[in-house]
Amino acid sequence: MRISQWIDYELLDASGGERLERWGEVLLIRPDPQIIWNTPKEGPWREANARYVRSRTGGGHWEQWRETPGVWRVRYGELAFRLKPMGFKHTGLFPEQAVNWDFAMSKIRAAGRPVRVLNLFGYTGAASLACALAGAQVCHVDASKGMVAWAKENAEASGLREKPVRWLVDDCGKFVQRELRRGNFYDAVIMDPPSYGRGPGGEVWKLEEQLYALVEQCAALLSPQPLFFLLNSYTTGLSPAVMEYLLGALVQKRFGGRIWSGEIGLPVRSSGLTLPCGSTAVWEE
Repeated sequence: MRISQWIDYELLDASGGERLERWGEVLLIRPDPQIIWNTPKEGPWREANARYVRSRTGGGHWEQWRETPGVWRVRYGELAFRLKPMGFKHTGLFPEQAVNWDFAMSKIRAAGRPVRVLNLFGYTGAASLACALAGAQVCHVDASKGMVAWAKENAEASGLREKPVRWLVDDCGKFVQRELRRGNFYDAVIMDPPSYGRGPGGEVWKLEEQLYALVEQCAALLSPQPLFFLLNSYTTGLSPAVMEYLLGALVQKRFGGRIWSGEIGLPVRSSGLTLPCGSTAVWEE
């Protein structure tokens, strides 16, 4: 699956383990281990504002080549996002996920009824804001206080501060267990779990060990007439087919509907080809 609706983002080229991206007026070079080809780095590569350089001992740093804003904005339709160069090459946004934002918005708008969405591992809030823009009530959960604060800033930038979104700093697994005890239900679940992480209390999260149980618990949180369950992964080895099987066994078996999966990717302007950027599996009514 690929997208072409971006105006403020563009993947200009990809070569030699790096991607050259335009974020508004800012050009950044970031590492990507999937880029194993070595095509010529010409033209706009020399115009980049900054490049993220990995360290051989772990981590890395940004090399500033041209003046770069500390914080700037990009837009996707009616949504606006604050960006900034972060540690470990990130900017605060995964542009390839726009295909999933579009899917969620279309399902919510077509439902013709109130929709409650649970967004786990919500990061800086893009999916939560897309759902809120489409008219849903959203519960956004992330273990990082800083990421939740950033998500609120994106809500402000998008003019969605008054939308019904609950911004929660919490361990996602523990939150889901409490929601089950409370008897709360959701019409849709979005889950973008990391390969490895820690909760606000130091809880360790390992995707392969805990994903099945979490999806099983989230399936129990679905309302009697759910809309969709969207599962993302950037973990090498967790294929789209594996995630599709998981949703088939835990969600489709109970609610019917259909499941599908695939890689998500970004078009590369220089070649016209698509750079794979992750995997998505979806159950929908």
